[in-house]
Amino acid sequence: MRYLHTMVRVADLDAALAFYRDGLGLVEVRRTENPAGRYTLVYLAAPDDVERAQRDQAPLLELTWNHDPEAYTGGRNFGHLAYRVDDIYAVCQRLMDRGVTINRPPRDGYMAFVRSPEGISIEFLQAGDPQPPREPWASMPNTGVW
Repeated sequence: MRYLHTMVRVADLDAALAFYRDGLGLVEVRRTENPAGRYTLVYLAAPDDVERAQRDQAPLLELTWNHDPEAYTGGRNFGHLAYRVDDIYAVCQRLMDRGVTINRPPRDGYMAFVRSPEGISIEFLQAGDPQPPREPWASMPNTGVW
C-alpha cells in the first residue's frame, strides 16, 4: 500500500491556489479539466517532492473544484493536512503577510496551525529541532480553532 493524495474540495479555485500555491508555496504538478463532468482537479506537491510527484511517487494535495456552486462548511469535518517546513517562522510570516490568521502560533518554534479559505486545518511542523522561541510568536495568543 502507498499513500497517494489528500483531496480537498474547494469552492473558489483561484482563492485556493492563492493560498496553497502562492502563500504556502506548493507547486502545481498537474491539472485535469473535465468540462463534461463540470469539475477541475489540481494536484499540488511540496517543493521538495515535485520531482517524485512528477513520477507519481509522492504524496499530493488534490484540489477538487466542482464548477456548480456548493457550500463546504467546516471542511466536511476533515481533520488536517500536515507539512514539515524548513523555517516555521518564515512560513507563518509569509501567510500572515497575505492576511491569513495564524490560529495556533509557533510559540514553541515547532508547531503552528492555520486554516485554508475553505476552513481546512493545516499543521506546520518545524524540520529538525524546534527553533528558539521568537517574538512576536512567543507571546501571540491562539485565535479561533484549528
